[in-house]
Amino acid sequence: MADEIFAPLKSGTDIRGIAVAGVPDEDVNLTDEVLSAISYGFATWLYENVTPQYGELYTVAIGHDSRISAERIKNAILPPLLDCGINVKDCGLSSTPAMFMTTVDFECDAAIEITASHHPWNKNGLKFFIRKGGLESADISAILSNAQYDIKPELPEDMPKGEVTVESYMNNYAAMLREKICEEVNADDYARPLRGFKIVVDAGNGVGGFYADKVLAPLGADIEGSQFLEPDGMFPNHMPNPENAEAMASISEAVRKNNADLGIIFDTDVDRAACVASDGKEINRNALIALASIIALEGNEGGTIVTDSVTSSGLKDFIEKDLGAKHHRFKRGYKNVINEAKRLNLEECVSCPLAIETSGHAAMRENYFLDDGAYLMTKIIIKAAILAKEGKKLESLIENLVEPLESAEYRIKILDPDFKEYGNKVISDLERYVKENVEYIFATDSFEGIRATKLSADGWFLLRLSVHDPILPLNIETNKAGGVDEILVDLKAFLSKYDKLDVSVLG
Repeated sequence: MADEIFAPLKSGTDIRGIAVAGVPDEDVNLTDEVLSAISYGFATWLYENVTPQYGELYTVAIGHDSRISAERIKNAILPPLLDCGINVKDCGLSSTPAMFMTTVDFECDAAIEITASHHPWNKNGLKFFIRKGGLESADISAILSNAQYDIKPELPEDMPKGEVTVESYMNNYAAMLREKICEEVNADDYARPLRGFKIVVDAGNGVGGFYADKVLAPLGADIEGSQFLEPDGMFPNHMPNPENAEAMASISEAVRKNNADLGIIFDTDVDRAACVASDGKEINRNALIALASIIALEGNEGGTIVTDSVTSSGLKDFIEKDLGAKHHRFKRGYKNVINEAKRLNLEECVSCPLAIETSGHAAMRENYFLDDGAYLMTKIIIKAAILAKEGKKLESLIENLVEPLESAEYRIKILDPDFKEYGNKVISDLERYVKENVEYIFATDSFEGIRATKLSADGWFLLRLSVHDPILPLNIETNKAGGVDEILVDLKAFLSKYDKLDVSVLG
């Protein structure tokens, strides 16, 4: 099959595409034929890169989120794996973090989660895991190359076909989270340490409903007021996405309406999450990073917190001045942030207990550097329960965090076919402009694009090139009323000189 079929399916370290017809101008490209080729491509990659750990044959777990295309996709990728002598554990409805954990304690050599994260209902995709973690971008390229050229593993003629067993792992995963809460809260009632807590969960009709029913309720928590727990791949209420304003407004209102102690919201496949304080105020983005940092640094005092590049100046001050730790900004993309944290730990002997992106991807060293929304929320609930014994609220931990007065994000389209070269030229030119402009201070602690502070606006901007799309994302934050507009005037004047940039989004 042609390269133009497979190349568009690569999305960083995932495979994503259109799985369901019905949306104008979006043709299905995750067909059964394409999925079958990808499955053979993954089997080939597995034979070339992984040694089976639990017998002569490989065992691969397959799970999926609540999307309506999940069963069709599973049925398309199963036969090639079986043809290649790979046993499959069909785990059914599962979270992405749980699928990774099948490689840790469910005797699986690899795992596949069928998901497109927070993307619309008609999209879907594949995430691949081995015991070392999620596959890298180069691995996905290799799998797609195998699929394109119809490369299949060379197997002995007497190789038996693999077998399918239906074995849900989510009960095991929920039990692990419950046990962690019981052990660390150290309540008088070991079996029901959350008795008296009211926690509202919003699963957005994704996979996260299990957290209310199988983790919190058995431990005594009052989950009345929890919403959208039932899986529904059409996502009829709101997008399951902590970055979605409608979704966050919904969980905030649920907390206030039910007088809850805490609110929790998950994305579709539960690798991201955010929470809401008892007053209905969001603990998200910079605030979530601040709270996660406090928890991760316990026992790791003076450690390094790795975040993506768009985190605020107030967060940096909080981590370094209030917590006595180090803040290390890196490239956008949860995999970039996680890999940088791993590198610092392994190559530079830097104690780095947490890698976290403003989108809500949070990976703790103690948890295999797995971006796991349920695990992070579990750690936060443990902290809240311990604080409650002292008569304190969770939000008191981050009361010194200075949030920006104004913030904005713009996505500037690049109209040149070679968008990477054009975008990099714009950024290079802007860097020279900033360094020659006495009103700006060039930041040296950003690993992508250009970040600079304008003193008169009491704020900063970051212009970077999107990893995959012909877009220049622009973030601006200021602590002065009108500061965003002040910086925007400068940048619009500069960027308007480029005829292949659509700056209309800047107003």
